[in-house]
Amino acid sequence: MTIDYNHARELMVEQQIRPWDVLELRVLKVLATLPREAFVADACKALAYSDVELPLANGQKMMKPVIEGRTLQALNIQDGESVLEIGSGSGYLAACLGQLGREVLSLEIDPAQAAIARANLDAAHLGDNVRIETADALHWDTERRFDAIVVTAAMDQLPSAFLKWLRPQGRLFVIHGRAPAMEAVLISAEGKVSSQFETEIGYLRGAEPVAQFSL
Repeated sequence: MTIDYNHARELMVEQQIRPWDVLELRVLKVLATLPREAFVADACKALAYSDVELPLANGQKMMKPVIEGRTLQALNIQDGESVLEIGSGSGYLAACLGQLGREVLSLEIDPAQAAIARANLDAAHLGDNVRIETADALHWDTERRFDAIVVTAAMDQLPSAFLKWLRPQGRLFVIHGRAPAMEAVLISAEGKVSSQFETEIGYLRGAEPVAQFSL
């Protein structure tokens, strides 16, 4: 069966993204034009525009389209801005960020997944302004400063250490807490926290809750 991906993309935007209050026109345009099917495994291409998480290598998952849309809207990336993404995944969100901003540096802890993300970006002829780097963000540092930082997996605690990588007017997007009541928040460079929405996604490696033992 031949899949009409253009039609599937249109339905995703109109039936999933917009009803979840994603109304920013620049974000909708990116989601309506980027080929999401180019960033999923061959076995999952028929589900590329479905309202489900999709499996990636080593137990990782690609976020639902609605979560990606809400994330992009919350970040409100502008043309000249630089973005740090923590967790490259398939490379899809990095491609979206690259269309909205000036440049993207994406950190991926898994070398194999980083290679897949880079290959997906290249095959889709996207991401000329996206650099994928293999690194553990929890043990990484840089002198660079970014306008926006996005963490693509959940963290048990708010990552205050990441705030030093922000420019003075920058913002950090992260989903934190414990299932089933995780909260997506935007944090300013000064540490002000603004709630965005509730959801549930998998944890960033190394940022899971610490096991509690009781006698």
